[in-house]
Amino acid sequence: MRSIFLNIARLSIFIGSLAISAQTSSINNSGTLETAAPAEVGMSSERILKIEEMLKSAIDENQIPGAVALIARDGKIVFHEAYGEADASGKELEKDAIFRLASQTKAITATAVMMLWEEGKFRLDDPVSKYIPEFKDPNILKDFKESDSTFTTTPAENEITIRHLLTHTSGLGYGMIDSDDRIKKIYAKAGITELFTEDEVSIGENVKKLATLPLHHEPGEKFTYSLGLDVLGYFIEVISGQDFDEFLKKRIFDPLQMDDTRFYQPSEKKDRLVAVQHKKEGEWENYPNTFYNTNYPLAENGSFFSGGAGLSGTAEDYAKFLQMYLNGGEYNGTRLLSRKTVDIIMGNQSGEKFNYPNQYYGLSFGIVSETGEIAGGQGSAGTFDWGGYFNTQYFADPEEQIIGILLKQTQGNTGDETGWKFRQMLFSAVDD
Repeated sequence: MRSIFLNIARLSIFIGSLAISAQTSSINNSGTLETAAPAEVGMSSERILKIEEMLKSAIDENQIPGAVALIARDGKIVFHEAYGEADASGKELEKDAIFRLASQTKAITATAVMMLWEEGKFRLDDPVSKYIPEFKDPNILKDFKESDSTFTTTPAENEITIRHLLTHTSGLGYGMIDSDDRIKKIYAKAGITELFTEDEVSIGENVKKLATLPLHHEPGEKFTYSLGLDVLGYFIEVISGQDFDEFLKKRIFDPLQMDDTRFYQPSEKKDRLVAVQHKKEGEWENYPNTFYNTNYPLAENGSFFSGGAGLSGTAEDYAKFLQMYLNGGEYNGTRLLSRKTVDIIMGNQSGEKFNYPNQYYGLSFGIVSETGEIAGGQGSAGTFDWGGYFNTQYFADPEEQIIGILLKQTQGNTGDETGWKFRQMLFSAVDD
């Protein structure tokens, strides 16, 4: 539970910053996402129908139980459909279904960080210990004892910076999904909450525990997918003086009219949450709770706001977020980010450290390189994308002004090929 002193401190920071933290109007006004026929924005209706046929076939072939797909171009939604089932009982999937977005949360958290950066609250290369002192003098894992998960460390030469956290180059790990079994065991022994929970735990107490644990490697040395965005969720609380969930609601979700995107969904929306499913002996079943609770978005009074994986929402909500980026940081007359800040976010922040073919990494997204465009099926150079743990994906092409979103909720290898097919076929539907 937060102390009275911390709440008073936050209140004073919040009141003192109201004047400069309010959303600003823009001289540009792109309007809101509306629907249109594909031909109105240079898309082929016939080719989009082939995407529909592909998704239906994938359901018939038992690759997926269901999916919601959305395509937009030039600020117009030209395709938004739901197919298949929302859970193992056979409930029909609807277009306004709510999905666990998992790592699609990361780009939203990074956007919130950059909104505060625009207000001059910090520099990207500031050490995070300047704001969260527990991160001072980090250490790198040296030796690990398998029998009791004890370890030795060596001091890091550098401090972890805000930029390191945004680009997954901090050296932090990712607990149960980490690539290093030693880090998995160290995080588990320390009681780190790394993904989804209904337990009464705050991001502040979790991040402070995380700060005492060893790193994979020297900060800035290489790309290691991590809990860096969870750290930044708490960082946002410290800098803004607001709870992280409230900051996102007021500063991003309300202006973008993302009314269904939350860490914890209210009771009146619980029936819209899609079940996570997996195959068992060839049949779809609702996925059992493992190291996470699949019902975490329905927790009453949930308190853990994971900046890396905690949000749930709809395809249309996420399309509004992506459209804001395609508009250069503005949506419906409200400016969330400067166009120049968007350029920084989309810049190559990772160099050779991001060892993914045909992409580089910015401050929020994976981004298609020129070689990626030539390789085919990814969109134009500059197309930005990511996905989520429960089989969700998105991409947006600034050159073609195209958005593609495909949301599913599955675990395990199901033979699902809809992801690459959807993206490849979508760009093949450009008809202008």
